[in-house]
Amino acid sequence: MLSYSELGRGKIIIINDQPYEIVEAENTFKGRGHSYLQMKAKNLISGALLSRSAQPRDSFEEAEIEEKEAKFVYGAKGKYVFSDVKDPSKRFELTEEQIGSKAKFLKTNQEITTILFDDKIINIKMPIKVQLKVTEVSPGVKGDRAQSGTKAVTIETGAKMNVPLFVEDGDVIEINTESEEYVRRV
Repeated sequence: MLSYSELGRGKIIIINDQPYEIVEAENTFKGRGHSYLQMKAKNLISGALLSRSAQPRDSFEEAEIEEKEAKFVYGAKGKYVFSDVKDPSKRFELTEEQIGSKAKFLKTNQEITTILFDDKIINIKMPIKVQLKVTEVSPGVKGDRAQSGTKAVTIETGAKMNVPLFVEDGDVIEINTESEEYVRRV
């Protein structure tokens, strides 16, 4: 059991028999009362967000999860198919709702980490930074220099994003999958 003081960002707890990862956690203190923890947690199975507050007397069960390596095979019609790294015939699929917005950075044959709960694969964990090739570049507009110049590009997975003006077609760029932003040109 996790006590109130052990709760924080990244901890995985059980709420209503489902595993939730704490995405945000903020301690709050009100006047003469006691402090409480305002948290947002993401359901690792359905991807739904839950806002909840915890008080010092509350305790939560820590979810026992396992991690296992897998390889992305392909994605079609909102479903994403993965296979075991050692045995490609062992395949499983997850929906776009489960994976979330990180799905747009999945590349064929990319190795990822799966999250298992009760011996069932419930989600994936992407690397924090991925390197992807730029396949299409729109012309950049210099315009107002109050902000740095950016332009829209399409990367090899089909996702569109804004990058600095110096990025060209064929360049490999590094992307932070958590913030979904350009990091650097490789």
